[in-house]
Amino acid sequence: MSLAPRSEADLQQRQRSGDLRVLAAADFRVLVATGGLEAAYAATDVVVAANAEFTDQATLQLSLGPVDPPLRIREARLDGVLAQGAGGTAGLCLPIGGGLGEPLRQGGAQVLDALLAGLELELTLTGEATASHPRREYRGRLSLERLGGARLLLHRAIAENGVVAVSSAEGVVRSPYGPLLGPYGNALYSSSGSSSIGLTMPSLAWLGPGSPVLVAGAVGWVIGAGHGHQPGTRRLPSGHARTPGAVAAVSVDLHGLRPEWIRACFFEGHGSALMVPIAVPVPLLDLAVARRASIGDDHLEAPVLDFSIPRRIRPGFGFVPYSHLLAGKIQVDGRRIPCAPAHSPRLAREIGTCLIELLRQGRFPLRGPLEPLSARPGLIPLEG
Repeated sequence: MSLAPRSEADLQQRQRSGDLRVLAAADFRVLVATGGLEAAYAATDVVVAANAEFTDQATLQLSLGPVDPPLRIREARLDGVLAQGAGGTAGLCLPIGGGLGEPLRQGGAQVLDALLAGLELELTLTGEATASHPRREYRGRLSLERLGGARLLLHRAIAENGVVAVSSAEGVVRSPYGPLLGPYGNALYSSSGSSSIGLTMPSLAWLGPGSPVLVAGAVGWVIGAGHGHQPGTRRLPSGHARTPGAVAAVSVDLHGLRPEWIRACFFEGHGSALMVPIAVPVPLLDLAVARRASIGDDHLEAPVLDFSIPRRIRPGFGFVPYSHLLAGKIQVDGRRIPCAPAHSPRLAREIGTCLIELLRQGRFPLRGPLEPLSARPGLIPLEG
């Protein structure tokens, strides 16, 4: 039984030879439970972890073709949704979230859904006249195939851990995860626990600029730390985050996304969002990495936060183990309340299975980041 450390080059060679041994995170934990950590490490090269969570912290970045005479874009509407010029004559930025004030109650998430479905959308542009850009208005139709460049930038693509949302108020509180019934009528949790990326890979240690990830069937790339990045968060003795922790931002080409894996949605009182499945490889480079990837739901936990109080720092009710969340009941403030996932375990399993096959077939790059995620915290409050 070989317990020696492995290098990135060792695993790349095994992949080229067709001998790469890849397991889903849940299957690796079963192997550890039945045969022990050392045997599981000796039999496994890479573990695949996956998330399928809601986000409204994302942007569509679209590159348009030129019009004649030229127009310098200042404002635009695509399928009736407000967008902004991204500089010059060709760029549009369209937030995934929003839509509460739109007549059709839709935001960038619904625009993306329509583009991936192959639909032609109405495009109107308003320009700022200059000597080189005399045109002031444009109206036409736009489809994904007519976009020379189109990317989805996920500002908060992967976080180490999630939260559990509850409400202490009477009635219904609209949250980014869905409706919360109060007081303490239900709980919604945003991470899947031990099978998730951040709780299989503490500190997102294998992710950084240049890391490949699988996003809804397309290869995306980590571009750096994401919104709310907090690498110095509180941690368990095992190194796993007790709060959302480190965050990675990811960019992916729209032309490679598989529409059956993208879910556009609209939360009452909150607006548009996407459910985006993401899977990453976690190379077991040494026994310490394997040990952290083997920790089960009994030993991992998430913070319980009161979403009825809209403050920067929400009141909390401590932490609950993921094993209780997955069982469907948790104890909060002396009450036993039902809980449900604000994510999709099914989509996460599906994209994880897809990545396993791509890795085994040598069709997905197995490589580390060009540099680690930044150690600088990303949550620096605005005062006043």
